[in-house]
Amino acid sequence: MEIRAATVLPARREPIELHTGDGLTLVGELALPEGRPPVATLVTLHPLPTHGGFMDSHVYKKAANRLPALADLAVLRFNTRGTSSDHGTSQGAFDGGEGERFDVAAALEYAEFHDLPRVWVVGWSFGSELALKWAHDPLVEGAILLSPPLHRATDADLDAWARFGRPLIALVPEFDDYLRPDEAERRFARVPQAEVVGVEGAKHLWVGEPYVRIVLDEIVRRVVPDRYPLPTEISAP
Repeated sequence: MEIRAATVLPARREPIELHTGDGLTLVGELALPEGRPPVATLVTLHPLPTHGGFMDSHVYKKAANRLPALADLAVLRFNTRGTSSDHGTSQGAFDGGEGERFDVAAALEYAEFHDLPRVWVVGWSFGSELALKWAHDPLVEGAILLSPPLHRATDADLDAWARFGRPLIALVPEFDDYLRPDEAERRFARVPQAEVVGVEGAKHLWVGEPYVRIVLDEIVRRVVPDRYPLPTEISAP
């Protein structure tokens, strides 16, 4: 059976709540492999909520639908403050990436308290800025950035990540609206451990199943390389 855009593979999917240091409750979901423990964890940070980003943004929804089964990964998704989706609305209001520091901390604290293994942060667009600014936590093994605009995240944030020393991988679409591969190479050069991966033909929103597969494959290649490449077909039940 071919894995298609709408394929949902078996997993344990649990609604969760995150509690921030400034007193808010955020809604989310944790997807875990069925019948076995995860080998690593993705904490995902979604695109800009004022432009339609939320925990169900399609790349993350497909990650939760596939990666627990195909790569034994735990996938933690949540709505940042003031963001709504079918899972519900997180308390608070959008704060331009500043108050969201508490949201990132709450997600990492949840992962630590629940003994989720080998945490990697995946940030997409606005979420990539949250990762760069607020995810240099000892729990984090590395970060993968999708379509990083480097707008709210400054050179000072890049320098902070350089000092943090953990791997940083930026997947940059060839036709991105904000930052394209050549400029990304220049900007990320100040982080010695950073790697920029230009993706031919892709755009900022990674629309289209071929581009989603590239993103999920690159995530798996870094986090659980023995599961790379992901299969495109599975045995029918």
